[in-house]
Amino acid sequence: MSQPLHSLTAVEAAMRIAGGTITAETLVRSCLERIEAREPDVGAWTFIDRDGAIAAARAIDRQPGSGLLRGIPIGVKDVVETAGMPTGYGSLIYHTHRPMADAVCVTQSRAAGAIVLGKTVSTEFAFRRAGKTSNPHDRRYSPGGSSSGSAAAVADTMVPLAIGTQTGGSVIRPASYCGVYGLKPSFNLLSLSGVRHLAESFDTLGCMARTLDDVVLYRAALLGIAHRPLPRDVAAPRLGFCRTPFWEEAQPAMRAMVEESVARLAAAGATVSDFAIADDGRAVLDACWVINKFEGARLFAYDAMHHPDGISSAARQLVEEGSAIPLDAYFAAVRTVDRMRMRLDADLVDIDALVTPSAPGEPPLGLTDTGPIPFNVLWTAAHTPALSVPAGKGPNGLPLGLQLVGRRFDDDRLLHAARWVERALGLVR
Repeated sequence: MSQPLHSLTAVEAAMRIAGGTITAETLVRSCLERIEAREPDVGAWTFIDRDGAIAAARAIDRQPGSGLLRGIPIGVKDVVETAGMPTGYGSLIYHTHRPMADAVCVTQSRAAGAIVLGKTVSTEFAFRRAGKTSNPHDRRYSPGGSSSGSAAAVADTMVPLAIGTQTGGSVIRPASYCGVYGLKPSFNLLSLSGVRHLAESFDTLGCMARTLDDVVLYRAALLGIAHRPLPRDVAAPRLGFCRTPFWEEAQPAMRAMVEESVARLAAAGATVSDFAIADDGRAVLDACWVINKFEGARLFAYDAMHHPDGISSAARQLVEEGSAIPLDAYFAAVRTVDRMRMRLDADLVDIDALVTPSAPGEPPLGLTDTGPIPFNVLWTAAHTPALSVPAGKGPNGLPLGLQLVGRRFDDDRLLHAARWVERALGLVR
């Protein structure tokens, strides 16, 4: 039985479209059929542009081209603006909002030949109130957040690629819960122009895919640079095993998976050393919440003032608490995070990647809890690149992600280390 087109990776699909063995239209229609069949259970989408996607695919099939993503369907998180499509920011207030222009990441995707199938579910303003999405592995469980729809759509083979954003752990954690690759690049490497902010000090654009090769391909397209595929074989990396100050908060299955992975990586030839964050991790976490609330209160001020009944209690509480934070307290929190960032930058000079949990463990039961952020927020605040690699399963048969963290702006070095790690762990198809 032939492989359904919707399950192709982006790299595979791009090669087959370029080689003429499939068309963009047949690929798009296969993804749309998958969405139609699975969306009632998964709930990954807020809007599907069926006619527009088919028309775009036909236009690509009529004209020769060489874009990195030529004919590849993608999903776009609902906090990212798309011309001609609703962008509701996960909010009841903006459900009819249609932007006049695409965000930069959407522009770059389209320029590379990607076809936007529609908008994926986000929590309200990429904050706490969850949307309708369930985990595609078991609909009783959370897909994580805030990039819930993007992670679920990729995991369920509705699209090979999707855009997400991260302020605390909103790419890495849902990628872990849904069993896909999730990349949070170095801070400001990918433009956030046209993306709704939550906390400007931390907000980072990221992407989801089912393979590391697809992550590398999409990253190149989003950056507008030449695509350099990762080599099959790379040198054994220097790894740091970072339990973080929150290690005891991880589920036993997650701790066991990470420890076993580290042991296997060392046996395969990696240089592995224990790595501890020089700063008080809990103090940094507290500082991150101060910054998040202070900046979020100002970004939500219009909505709280003009649509007080349209925002959730969580958003209202953020505005109230953030508005009450003194400026000196905000500056002190910023200095705390800045010190951590500089120390970590120095400490990672001779380390290719840290190995640490992507999340506390399996996803929470129920759809209202998108999961805690301690295993993600330190790296987001540090502006370091991070990658979640689907590396195991917990006692309920749900995914566990292994998080690899690199030095700030050493994204390429991190991705090369990830290539070695996935091969040493036998994770490559």
